[in-house]
Amino acid sequence: MNATTSSPARRPVAGRRWQSYLPWAGAGLLVALIVVGLWPKPLPVETAAAGYGPLAVTVDEEGMTRVKNRYVVSSPVAGQLRRIDWKPGAAVEAGRTVLAVLETRGADLLDARGEAQAQARVQAATAAKELALAQQTRAQAAARMAENDRGRMQTLHAAGSISRQEFDAVETRDITAQQEARAAEFALQVAGFELEQARAVLLRGRPESEASRGEPLVITSPVSGRVLRVFQESERVVPAGFSLVEVGDPADLEARIEVLSRDAVAIAPGARVRLEQWGGAAALEAQVRWVEPAAFTKISALGVEEQRVNVIVDLIDPLEQRPTLGDAYRVEARIVTWAGDRVLQVPAGALFQRDGGWQAYVVEGGRARLRAVSPGHGNGLATEIVAGLRADERVIVYPGDKVADGVRVRPVHAAGR
Repeated sequence: MNATTSSPARRPVAGRRWQSYLPWAGAGLLVALIVVGLWPKPLPVETAAAGYGPLAVTVDEEGMTRVKNRYVVSSPVAGQLRRIDWKPGAAVEAGRTVLAVLETRGADLLDARGEAQAQARVQAATAAKELALAQQTRAQAAARMAENDRGRMQTLHAAGSISRQEFDAVETRDITAQQEARAAEFALQVAGFELEQARAVLLRGRPESEASRGEPLVITSPVSGRVLRVFQESERVVPAGFSLVEVGDPADLEARIEVLSRDAVAIAPGARVRLEQWGGAAALEAQVRWVEPAAFTKISALGVEEQRVNVIVDLIDPLEQRPTLGDAYRVEARIVTWAGDRVLQVPAGALFQRDGGWQAYVVEGGRARLRAVSPGHGNGLATEIVAGLRADERVIVYPGDKVADGVRVRPVHAAGR
């Protein structure tokens, strides 16, 4: 009987004891929630992985295309110019297309002194043509040699015997030699035209010539190509040396890029160039031919005086890829001053200067760790890392003021690779 009555007496004591712990448990839970709520949360940061890839440093400037070989046809003597019906873009053929007709009515008859001067001009034009012929022969021989060298080097490059840089140098010499051969051919055509004009002036200046009978002077095109500009379209009296028509080959284009003098120092002949925003779907490949040695002063849009240098580049892509690109068209050029195929790099926004050196924040174990780095080349978007980082390490891009060494961070999304 005693055993049965003692059991109900103990149960209320255990219940009251358990209920006495509830306030302490609630207080502990409340403290835990407060601690969790006040515990510093990881900072959301944007990260990017350091990795290998191609990197190019460029000088970006605007430029303008122009016909490489052009010729301005002028009046050799004074006379009455007939109306010129040619329009820009019309096709012309060397020695056959009549560009202008002059009626001199005997005004180009020469006296003894004028005849002697005309004979001297014929002799000078003959010598100039012989010189142009010799230069063309030399340019053609150099072009053939450069083409053969390129073929041999291409075979060696495919076999891995030479580097890409060596092959690019040979390719540059070949392109330059071909351009010089075309320029020499144009110079020979112009020299021949100058000789014909000098002979015509000499022959017409004699009393027994056709000029005394009132025959007009016919001026033909010196080169094959197209009419670029017509300086005088209406009929009028023109003096000797008056500019009439400009002709050239619009397919043979080059571009003139104006760059700052401090950027021109790093540009070398043979550098690769990409021409963008010219109106086509794809960028055009070009190559630096010449960097002018003298600068000029130009006022920028902000009114600041700048020293600029003209960089002349040759278009490499064939005419089929740029059929509508003409003379004096605007382009945007990216001139490559340095390039690498396998470069360890990070976004430029991940690096900053502190205490006279470059540093970056690396994410390690969920925390930001300050790391000293040695940057190399950069193009404003990415920067080469010479020392201080390894591939696949993640760096914080554009770290804010709250980011410090040892702070817990949480990547929100990855930039770049």
